[in-house]
Amino acid sequence: MRVRAAGALVTGVLLLTACGPAPAEPDGADETPVRTAAEAPLLPVPRGTGSDVPDDFNGDGHRDLVLNDLVKQQSHADDAGIGIVYGGPRGLTPGARQLISPVRQGARTAGRLPAVFDAAATCDLDGDGFTDLVVTTDPPYDGQGRPPVPLQLLFGSPAGLTARAVKLVIPARARFGEDWPDRPVCGDFDGDGAQDLVVHASEQHLSYLRGPFTRKGVAKSADLPLAAPGNVPVGPAVDLDGDGADDLVVRATESEGPAAVVLGGPDGPARTGVALPSGVDVALGRFGMGEALDAAVGAPGGTVLRYDLPVPTRATLPTPGTLLDTADFDGDGLTELVSGGSSLRIFHGRTEGLSAAGPVTVTPPADGTTRVLAAGDFDGDGRDDLAVRTYRGETRDTVAVYPGAEAGLLAREPAVTFSTSEFLSS
Repeated sequence: MRVRAAGALVTGVLLLTACGPAPAEPDGADETPVRTAAEAPLLPVPRGTGSDVPDDFNGDGHRDLVLNDLVKQQSHADDAGIGIVYGGPRGLTPGARQLISPVRQGARTAGRLPAVFDAAATCDLDGDGFTDLVVTTDPPYDGQGRPPVPLQLLFGSPAGLTARAVKLVIPARARFGEDWPDRPVCGDFDGDGAQDLVVHASEQHLSYLRGPFTRKGVAKSADLPLAAPGNVPVGPAVDLDGDGADDLVVRATESEGPAAVVLGGPDGPARTGVALPSGVDVALGRFGMGEALDAAVGAPGGTVLRYDLPVPTRATLPTPGTLLDTADFDGDGLTELVSGGSSLRIFHGRTEGLSAAGPVTVTPPADGTTRVLAAGDFDGDGRDDLAVRTYRGETRDTVAVYPGAEAGLLAREPAVTFSTSEFLSS
């Protein structure tokens, strides 16, 4: 999933409707009141001891949420930084929040702090049970020679992301060309149990850094750049072929264009697998119709499906959606496809595959643009939840988290709503 972000307090919530009969209300839904950041005072970050839960920066066993592009006091003001909302037994707790900014936690380059701090990837890089955050910055560069590495690492701890960042070290031997090394993707690409990083290089090459990483930003080893079908790696990484090593999608360009699966193994992500059709976005999941994972490619004319990778069965979902995410909202082991663009629709994963009939549609209550922030199990009930953001310019937004449901895929009302304006007082 991608991390997207933020904008000011709106008391309204998003309304989920369905094309056809309304989804059934999950058991006990009326007993779970909607919680808003306005109702909750600033709370301390719960202290954890480590976990294997994704995006768990404080290691307390509950998933946290990362927010880029926080709301501003006024349009064109400087970006405040990155917001973290920490999780708890009932899901996200907006009062337990943390603002991460370049001034507070950035690492200096040539004596200068970065002006930009954007979350780029999350994983446990040092293997201590606390998720770490990879951020991209804007180090000073005079245009001469090879650009510096813009990526910095914030390491998780029992108190969350509290320490100052360190700069990621990419040795010269692991770089290729003169592009900025960016677009990091986490994964265990060699199958040794440690999290690695793949980073954009240039001219159809990737930089591959083997984990674990030290607290000084140094990888266990850095191999020579890997040839690839493109130089834009796309996360999240998954083990498509079941060999114990993660695989990833690599795109030819940043914009609409072809992509291919690159397979991991003992040598890292070094083998090109199945080619994927041209599109704007790619998402992987288990939509049905086979034992292996599937791919969905979003394009303006419709979503192209490739079932049962790496030798796929072809199909098309005759509905356009250029931004894609995946999650298992009803906990049945099959993946739903979230299709975004002009609207957000959720297509149910079934044993016979995705169907265009009866999608759940996310409809914002007011003018604005709605995007997926993250999909994951925030409340620990075994079903993924959906976090979305509706924004109106740079100064107003609403973040809403809808619990997954066995019937109807998602609860009708969000379990929690808040605005990222709360971070301005953090």
